[in-house]
Amino acid sequence: MYRPAAQSTVIPGPWPSPAPAAAAPRASERRKPAPVQAGDALRAGLTPAQVMTLEALEIFQWKLAFVRRPLFQAPIPVLFDRDYTRHVVIQEDGTLDESQTLVLRA
Repeated sequence: MYRPAAQSTVIPGPWPSPAPAAAAPRASERRKPAPVQAGDALRAGLTPAQVMTLEALEIFQWKLAFVRRPLFQAPIPVLFDRDYTRHVVIQEDGTLDESQTLVLRA
């Protein structure tokens, strides 16, 4: 009985073909998340009226220094003028409170 020589066959499949031995390693990820601006974090949670007043005062170089966030109350943004000699508080409805009743630590 005659038997032909055994032949190997390659069956193509869904698996990837082996990578060449000289493949270059991939570079590390260069994309980085966008940095969070300090002003954006302070503005979070302000009412639309407070944001509108804040943007109007920033035109005149007032700076948002900090935001007090008392429990179960609206946030209280505090702004200083460009010389840091005066401060104002923006009320929940967007009006300014220029009275010096806010106690600040030195």
